[in-house]
Amino acid sequence: MTGSRRYDLTPGEVARRSGVAVSALHFYEREGLIHSVRTAGNQRRYARDVLRRVAFIRIAQRVGIPLADVRAALETLPDSRTPTKADWARLSRLWRRELDERIVRLTQIRDNLADCIGCGCLSLRSCRLVNPDDELSAAGPGPVRLESAVRATTAPRPGRRDR
Repeated sequence: MTGSRRYDLTPGEVARRSGVAVSALHFYEREGLIHSVRTAGNQRRYARDVLRRVAFIRIAQRVGIPLADVRAALETLPDSRTPTKADWARLSRLWRRELDERIVRLTQIRDNLADCIGCGCLSLRSCRLVNPDDELSAAGPGPVRLESAVRATTAPRPGRRDR
């Protein structure tokens, strides 16, 4: 993996340039998301391309992609190389449906937040998701109506292809 790559950035330099704490870099390294080499004095050094890799991780995290999914995506890249723009486009397409579902769910929760938390009722008189006598318990656990609405909104339509 070291090949002809230059490993000359210290953890402090990477932290400063990427906007993440040194402890986050160490965490990403323990999780196998980034890599460093050790100097003769046992100090970490990173290749410059780690900055793009950290940016990729941060963007994925910012949109809610779990680190396990980020790791799996990075593992699809040959020779642990840094993601390119084309890689991001390909990987983001894989995450698009999950993100669309999350957006719908969050929008519904936001729009009903004052009246209901979506898993029963805080106010049986005013909640739009009234569940008298806990009738929905037979339909399964959790926010049954909310989940049903999300599925209906994000289900693939005939003839429609995800972008």
